[in-house]
Amino acid sequence: MAHYLVIAASSGIGQATVQLLKEAGHTVFTTARDGSKITPDAVLDATDFDAVNAVFEAAGALDGVVNCSGSLLLKSAHLTSKEQYQAVIDASLTTAFATVRGAGKTMSNGGSVVLISSAAAMEGLANHEAIAAAKAGILGLTLSAAATYAHSNIRVNAVAPGLTETPMTAALTSNETSRKFSEAMHALGRLGKPEDVARAIVFLLDPANDWITGQVLAVDGGLSRVRPKIKA
Repeated sequence: MAHYLVIAASSGIGQATVQLLKEAGHTVFTTARDGSKITPDAVLDATDFDAVNAVFEAAGALDGVVNCSGSLLLKSAHLTSKEQYQAVIDASLTTAFATVRGAGKTMSNGGSVVLISSAAAMEGLANHEAIAAAKAGILGLTLSAAATYAHSNIRVNAVAPGLTETPMTAALTSNETSRKFSEAMHALGRLGKPEDVARAIVFLLDPANDWITGQVLAVDGGLSRVRPKIKA
């Protein structure tokens, strides 16, 4: 069985990923910013490069890592403060960069790195400027890192979810009006579940899929690519 590191394992997608990996018999080293939601193996500020490196060392020999860190800010650019913008960049892009950096330093036997982007990075969505900037950065990071670390047999891929029902998105998904509007934007007519995204993450982590690198897998009900028919 394989051994994995899940950063931000207390997130909705992180918890679902850990559950699927453990159900498959794998061992998982988990981190979280605090122990309020889960009891992680390590408390980690994933924006701290040195702390991330230390977690990689503590986790031991790894077959793969996924960074599930992220945040949600729905504001147009002119209403977003510098502090809010920086917080979004740090939560998604900085943590992703730190994850790739840690993997490059420690995963000497190769393995899989999975990052989390967003459909907002591939489709123009109003009031998503900060998120789109951070998540689009992850797309570029994925491609460049995949090229850099291919010689070390480290694969780097990303998943790009649509709106997924997690505690972080509860303010949107629990509002009937915004929920119906969001569902209509997804061609399959529903929002994502954490397990939908987790299954894609597990697929990319799996050594059986070790000829896949530099790819972005949209797990978004068609949001970024498909326009559903308008119901009469």
